[in-house]
Amino acid sequence: MSIRKRQGNRPDRRIAETGFTDDASRKELATRLRYVGSAIHKLHPGNYGFTPPQNPRPSKSPCDEIRAILREEAVDLFRSGISKGMVSEFAPGGAPKYIWSVGTDGEVYEAKARPEQEADYHRYRLGEDDQAMREYVKKEWRRRCQ
Repeated sequence: MSIRKRQGNRPDRRIAETGFTDDASRKELATRLRYVGSAIHKLHPGNYGFTPPQNPRPSKSPCDEIRAILREEAVDLFRSGISKGMVSEFAPGGAPKYIWSVGTDGEVYEAKARPEQEADYHRYRLGEDDQAMREYVKKEWRRRCQ
């Protein structure tokens, strides 16, 4: 499957500084925001319940390119990103556009809010075509996990 290279250097695609959110705001985000997934980022339907089960697009990065990922694991990764404050900056009362996480296998995932519903997110694996962002997220993940 051919994946299109990400475009440019987006200033909104940065992890907020550690003090940007506190424990209370991260807990609030974890209850308000939800991972819903997207069939266009799936090669393996797993237990997501999409109709059709998967609909991968050549221009989209599949989250399960390396291995099938069940919904529970995806939700856990999503919530881990929130709990570690691995979010992009957002206005008070709003929601981050991006949430990042790193799996136990070292794979980096980026969750993005759906434009039509800012509390719903889908995610995808950051591939080799986005090496700089992968390394940036891994470095920040390690720093926040200490």
